[in-house]
Amino acid sequence: MATLKVQLALATNDPNVPATIKNDAERALRTIEGLRSAKVLIDIHAPPGGAGAGAVTTRIPGVRHVIAVASGKGGVGKSTVAANLAVALEQTGARVGLCDCDIYGPSISLMFGTRERPTATDENMIVPIEQYGLRLMSMGFLLDDTSPAILRGPMVTRYTQQFLRQVEWGELDYLVLDLPPGTGDIQLTIVQTVALSGAIIVTTPQEVALIDARKAATMFEKVNVPVLGLVENMSYFVSPSDNKRYDIFGTGGGEREARRLRVPLLGQIPIDIATRKGGDRGIPIVTEDPKSPVTAEFKRITEAIRKAVAIERHPPLSLKTE
Repeated sequence: MATLKVQLALATNDPNVPATIKNDAERALRTIEGLRSAKVLIDIHAPPGGAGAGAVTTRIPGVRHVIAVASGKGGVGKSTVAANLAVALEQTGARVGLCDCDIYGPSISLMFGTRERPTATDENMIVPIEQYGLRLMSMGFLLDDTSPAILRGPMVTRYTQQFLRQVEWGELDYLVLDLPPGTGDIQLTIVQTVALSGAIIVTTPQEVALIDARKAATMFEKVNVPVLGLVENMSYFVSPSDNKRYDIFGTGGGEREARRLRVPLLGQIPIDIATRKGGDRGIPIVTEDPKSPVTAEFKRITEAIRKAVAIERHPPLSLKTE
């Protein structure tokens, strides 16, 4: 009795296709006489051609706007910005979801204070976790606190596609995507899979972060995703002892970069102890302290985003005079 292993390379953006092919192939192999066992391995990669080179993206059913929150560099507070913007959007009365697309370093489960495990429907759709009025999905809901996500590129691509296509998001006005830093596989999978209303770039004021923010913005430009604007996080620190402002990471960097990229500077968020504590305890500052100056800035950014995506979805008419 022999054992057979078959390895297939599959180019698809549909997360359901690999499992179907694997099951069908294994079923067919088991009919071979004299075969003790059969195992089918599938390597998944995106079809040829990027989103900017003819790839067809589609809308997520029931979701009006998909907004990516991105950064070129880690450690700039992108997840904090994404979490609080999602909460601020929900507080306008909108139906909002937040998808943690950082498969290797998920943080949304911590920032929202829940370790609940997602369930599945009879149709094999993942039911998102609900917290603070938001629908949430994160790799952090599927892993233990100390378990790393050790995955090759094809599996990361597959998980990303499943989070976008196999989660029962329902009817949403906004789905916020918290992207990992950089311009790698996950970002490319997203822009090749779903139609984005726009992207927000998060940076800090110093040049070492601005260089990478520029790269992130350029990536979205190349794949025809509008950059809605720049958010400068950790802009400054106001000492609680003397109320004096300190520009720890320099000043004016976000404003200069926004001009260079020809996009709006959506807001400047200070370093704030309460914001950090809230994130560690699972309570976003916008929820915990509605009167905080940081909350006010997040709400101001939120209004700018709402207006920007409305303009992108409904561009002005071109009027011609005879």
